[in-house]
Amino acid sequence: MTRSLMVVGTSSNVGKSILATALCRILTQDGHRVAPFKAQNMSLNSAVTPSGREIGRAQAVQAEACGILSNEHMNPVLLKPTGNMQSQIVLQGRPIGTRSAKDYFYDEKELLWRAVAESYQFLAQRHDIIVIEGAGSPVEMNLKQRDIANMRTAKMADAGVLLIADIDRGGVFASIVGTLQLLDPDEKKLVKGILINKFRGDARLFDEGRRWIEDYTGVPVLGVIPYIPNLAIDEEDSVGLSGDRYHQVKPIRNGIRVGIVQLPHISNFTDFDPLFLEPGVDTSFCTSSEDLHHVDAIVIPGTKSTLMDLRWLDNTGWTASIQRTVRGGAHVLGICGGYQMLGMEVHDPEHFESEIDTSSGLGLFDTVTTIHADKTTVLVEGEFAGEFTGIPVKGYEIHMGVTEFSGTQNPLAMTYRVYSDGVHTPPSDSPIPEGHISTDGRIIGTYLHGVFHNDVFRNVWLNRIRHDKGLPLQEKITNVRALRTEEFDRLAQVVRTHLDMGKLYDVLGLA
Repeated sequence: MTRSLMVVGTSSNVGKSILATALCRILTQDGHRVAPFKAQNMSLNSAVTPSGREIGRAQAVQAEACGILSNEHMNPVLLKPTGNMQSQIVLQGRPIGTRSAKDYFYDEKELLWRAVAESYQFLAQRHDIIVIEGAGSPVEMNLKQRDIANMRTAKMADAGVLLIADIDRGGVFASIVGTLQLLDPDEKKLVKGILINKFRGDARLFDEGRRWIEDYTGVPVLGVIPYIPNLAIDEEDSVGLSGDRYHQVKPIRNGIRVGIVQLPHISNFTDFDPLFLEPGVDTSFCTSSEDLHHVDAIVIPGTKSTLMDLRWLDNTGWTASIQRTVRGGAHVLGICGGYQMLGMEVHDPEHFESEIDTSSGLGLFDTVTTIHADKTTVLVEGEFAGEFTGIPVKGYEIHMGVTEFSGTQNPLAMTYRVYSDGVHTPPSDSPIPEGHISTDGRIIGTYLHGVFHNDVFRNVWLNRIRHDKGLPLQEKITNVRALRTEEFDRLAQVVRTHLDMGKLYDVLGLA
């Protein structure tokens, strides 16, 4: 019999994704076959499964914590905001159109709910325990009757529910009591425990508060989880950009500075997490064009609205600042939408992304990109080219645009598509040229998300920047995969230590 455990929050950004990841890791360490599930996710931070489907990044990370491959059933409904109060709906990994918030909440729900129930059953038939993550708060009263991500899912799965509250933001007592009081009686019965998250200091100082919560609500507090600084595990969405992990200033000497442009519609910002792990590299998300004045490399990330963000770059002085910094010798690397921006123009004649027909690019490549209806979602592997020849590459593509060259393409890599069985196209098939490198090697564009997770490539790219600055090269290569494994285990150990594991297993109905 499959058991289900669900984490819901008193609000958004209380740590549901991270705690669900911790539970996935802990239960997997204890010998259970575990899978993550989130009925509905709203995020521009997504991932591609081995079957070529798109899901929220958090569920892909949770699958990694379980030691299994991700699939589209782990996040059957993904909403990707496009601007103008609309979102692209991705259903079981495939886009089915763009809807306004009103149309989504009133017209689509039964179709989506059938997919949610189907996906849950798919996972339940193959795993012992399903760790379910809720979305936002389960008691947004204006939306509650149409909410498919929280208590309706809990009832379907007969899940034991843990309510997560963030003490770091304050108001923890009111948020817990208010959430429980606004739940329907049958929903409240499903809540088996409370977790206090992000506690700073000696948890014994909260003993009185813990007793008060239990006496007042009748729900046991299963743990007081400490604040875990600098946790190198992917954030679910751009709210995580405010965390300390992305805003530390490294006191570097003989190092380099990398500035990431924080676009209004930034997507897949976790592409750059490996740069924050590199010694001697001060990486930061830039919120002002003046932040680029002293960087050695500019990174332009993906975006869900390339044309709107290009207009924003131009109107706010970023375009001139980027071009000036490049003329001063800085390196540039654009990923996905950032790659498209490097060209001369981006066209959206059928308005798939916005109401803008055409936006001028940064003019660093002689390319033109046109947005099409067909969405590419594939895993790829192959080999880097040019000055990076011989370095293996793995990554994934998520984009709707096609980029064409007026001159000759100087590809960053030659790649094959990877299919659901993990085997790429037969060797007799020709590899596909991917991305583009300028003739001097300082400007790179690619559709490959995860390009910086290729350790050897990242080391060579950073060493090229060090060489141009006359700095010593870094011979030791940072192993990101090993660091991620260590972080999963660190997270699991902290949570296990501060969680009543006996009561957790009681919630699951397991000895």
